[in-house]
Amino acid sequence: MADTNRRFLLRERPTGRIEPSTFELVESPVPEIGDGEALVRISYISLDPTNRAWIGETPTYLPPVAIGEVMRAGALGRVVASKHPGYPEGALLQGLFGWQEYAVVSDAAPAWTMPEQEGIPDSAWLGVLGQNGLTAYVGMHDIGAPKEGETVVVSAAAGAVGSIAAQIAKIMGARVVGIAGGPEKCAMLTDELGLDAAVDYKAADWRDQLKAATPNGIDVDFENVGGEIMEAVFARLNIRARVALCGLISGYNDAEPPPGPRSFGNLLVNRVKLQGFIVLDHFDRAVEVAGILGGWMAEGRLVARETVIEGFEDLPNSINMLFDGKNTGKLVVRI
Repeated sequence: MADTNRRFLLRERPTGRIEPSTFELVESPVPEIGDGEALVRISYISLDPTNRAWIGETPTYLPPVAIGEVMRAGALGRVVASKHPGYPEGALLQGLFGWQEYAVVSDAAPAWTMPEQEGIPDSAWLGVLGQNGLTAYVGMHDIGAPKEGETVVVSAAAGAVGSIAAQIAKIMGARVVGIAGGPEKCAMLTDELGLDAAVDYKAADWRDQLKAATPNGIDVDFENVGGEIMEAVFARLNIRARVALCGLISGYNDAEPPPGPRSFGNLLVNRVKLQGFIVLDHFDRAVEVAGILGGWMAEGRLVARETVIEGFEDLPNSINMLFDGKNTGKLVVRI
């Protein structure tokens, strides 16, 4: 075990993209634990679009990270010292440990013990078998609820949540169109994940691609992006379509809120159901959903992609990969 604990503290709130000056890298002694506490050595840190929202001034479903606090993030690690009966040494834990190498857990700052299965990497518990998979399942299975033969569109379909949500829709019998950036990602969606069509939002004719891929309109929209892509999808929603509003990543770096979609009136005319949802409301189903998704993985029906970045120091740069579209599947940093 190291003598020091490296941590990234929030130095200033960014007005646009995250810059190196946004955070301060500090070193402090590894925390000592007391009765009822355990020490976790972190091995993987999850990078998610919500990290950007957490360092803005506006409260979300969690309060903003305060200036001088450790950057909040989901992470995974093993217990290396324990004075808590529920967290024995060697246990694999997941929690909001933040951007640091060691974290203390207790009843007041709890974590979740992850089961370990042969053939499944630890990092899967931050992605497909963790909150990303749970988000995808709730949004697609429960809210979108596609029927066999319906047309489903998933934006950011090559990302951590979108790639799982799109495959769930296929498993449920839908015709699935994924929206992603670049020919390579679009080919991955159709060739590897088995989607029926892909739309390249970086292409000049992406709107024409969307129309061609959805000739009979759209019955379910799993929305991760917002902005002009969401507006174009809204304009093609069918009567009684469902929108699972998961994220609005296109506007997270904007200084001002983006304007509302001009096609919003189509939701009224076509009696569309739009429901926003937050994964924290559904943690009671985490074990159930992980079992379902893990079963589909074992059967070869579900593919989980990861982008793994090596090195703690590169966290402030790596998070921008989410907004530049440089990751495929789940983005994690391995320490």
